[in-house]
Amino acid sequence: MAPLGIAIIGGGIFVREEHLPAVLACPLVSLKAIWSRSRKSAEETARMVPSDAGAVDLYSTESGDGKSYDDLLKRSDIVGVILALPILDQPAFIEKALAAGKHVLAEKPIAWDVARAQELIDYYRKVSSETKATLAIAENFRFNPGWAYGAEEIKKLGKVTGFVVRLNWRMDVENKYVQTPWRTQPKFQGGILLDGGVHFTASLRKLLGKENAIESLTAYSSLVSSHLPPVDSINAIMKTKSGAVGSYITSCGTMFNAFQFEVACEQGQVKAEGAKVVTIRGTGENAKVEEKVWEKTSGVKEEVRAWAESMLSGTPNPEQAPELALGDLELMEKMLTSGDQGGARQTLEFQHYI
Repeated sequence: MAPLGIAIIGGGIFVREEHLPAVLACPLVSLKAIWSRSRKSAEETARMVPSDAGAVDLYSTESGDGKSYDDLLKRSDIVGVILALPILDQPAFIEKALAAGKHVLAEKPIAWDVARAQELIDYYRKVSSETKATLAIAENFRFNPGWAYGAEEIKKLGKVTGFVVRLNWRMDVENKYVQTPWRTQPKFQGGILLDGGVHFTASLRKLLGKENAIESLTAYSSLVSSHLPPVDSINAIMKTKSGAVGSYITSCGTMFNAFQFEVACEQGQVKAEGAKVVTIRGTGENAKVEEKVWEKTSGVKEEVRAWAESMLSGTPNPEQAPELALGDLELMEKMLTSGDQGGARQTLEFQHYI
C-alpha cells in the first residue's frame, strides 16, 4: 500500500526538531505539503526535507491565490494533517481540517482551557459522524514506555497510599521556547507552566490509573522568574477517589532541579522518570529493588507512527484520544485556578478519561 499523503501545519521549533524528522522516519506516510503563517518559515522548514523524499508544496498566509490553508485542505491526495501551532490558534485550525474530512494529529494541549476543549470535542464528534475524520492529540509522553510499565508495577503492589511529584527546572530568558512571542506574553492561563505542564499531568494520570484518579486538590502558585508570566510555580495537594493523598510540586523558574514521580503502595513503591523506573517490593532489609531502563526518546516518532497506523486501520489509537487530553488539561487548569484563588479547593470531573 502506498504511504498516506499528509501535511504539516506549522513551522516552529518543535516541527523542525521533532515532527518533521518523525514524519520522514515513518514509511507509512508521505509529506506532501507544509503550511506556515509566513512564507519564510515554510521555506526554512522545507529546506530540511531531503531531496529523495519527494516534492513538498508550500502554503502560507503570504503565498497568494491557491496557496492558503483552505486550499491545502482541498487536496484529495492529503488525508491527514499534523498541527503544531500556538495554543490560541489551534482549535480553529483543527475544526477546519475536520470539516474538510482530514484526519488530525494536533499538538497538546488540546485547547487553552477546559471550556474550549469541550467545545472542540463536541464539534469533533458531530463532524466526524459525517466526514469520518478523526482527531488525535499528540501527547508524546504517553509513548514513552516507562509510564505504562510503571503503571503496571504500581498495580502489582496493592492499594496506592500516597504519591509525590517533583518537577523543577529553570527556563532562562534565552531559552528558545521562552523567546517565542506567544509564550513571552501569554494570553491564556498559566503560560509556559500550562503549555509544558500537561506532559506531566498526563504522566501522573497514566501512573495512577482510573482507580486512583484525582478527585480534588488545593494549590498555591507564584511567579519566581519575572520573564515567565503569569505564574511559573505551583505547590499542590491532591486527593484521589480511592482516598490517597499526594503532593505535586512544579516550577519552571526555580534553581531546583528535579524530575521525580514516586508512588507508594501497600506492598512497596515505584519511582518513575520516563526512561527509568525503579520498583521497590517490600520494606527494610527484605526489600527487593528492580530497575528497568529504556533508551531515551521524546516519543514523537512513536506517536506519529501510531497515528499513521490508526488512519490505516480506521481505529483511533486510545492513547491519542481527545478525552485523555481533556483530563490532562483539567488537572493543570484546576491547580492554576486554585492558585489564583489563594488555595481554594477544586473538584475535578474529567479524570475518569484515563
